[in-house]
Amino acid sequence: MRIIYWSDFNCPNSYIGLVRLKKAVDELDLDAKWEMKPFELYPTLFNAPTSSIITQNVLKYGLTPEETEKKIIETEKIALKDGIELNYKDIQLTSSRNAHRLVKYVQNRHPDISQELIFKIFEANFCKNRIIADITTLVEISSELGLDESEIRNVLEGDSYNFEVQIEEEDAIVMGVESIPLYFLNISEEQLIVPGAFEKEDFKIALQDMINGEIESKSFI
Repeated sequence: MRIIYWSDFNCPNSYIGLVRLKKAVDELDLDAKWEMKPFELYPTLFNAPTSSIITQNVLKYGLTPEETEKKIIETEKIALKDGIELNYKDIQLTSSRNAHRLVKYVQNRHPDISQELIFKIFEANFCKNRIIADITTLVEISSELGLDESEIRNVLEGDSYNFEVQIEEEDAIVMGVESIPLYFLNISEEQLIVPGAFEKEDFKIALQDMINGEIESKSFI
């Protein structure tokens, strides 16, 4: 099967949803090819932290600081149920563009480790609160997976894959993608579009129905 998904490293639901989907795929013992596509949740951020996640959410969603803090705490509790120890409230919020550029490069040149890299970037951002826009941080994450440090640094210090990221984000706009995560699950000739971070068991039901050819009689959107 093939899984294509729009996601962002600054989106906690993208992290949670991906963990749930990966567990569902593993429990069903499916052979999946994964492809992440970029959708920057905060496209105007810089490569250094300038404001807290509370301030950004107040500006982006029009919530009060109290409402935002409550939402952050709820998200951390939800993630913990899935075995993810988020420290969302202390995230050092920066641009995710460099991280997406790195993923595009690795998906192209080293596809066998691309999903592991993606999970490590999510963990670095949400659990360890590292600055994922920082090139040194991304080089260190990549080297942990056996990639050559100079190779990755050369990619990130230039403009490599910036155009590819921009094109795929524009494609998402044309397709009408307004929120993430968004998953395209493909098995044989069947395709199911799943918006949002479904529960693991719901992902499993959807995948099983696709395998059994029963998806036409059900709706998961």
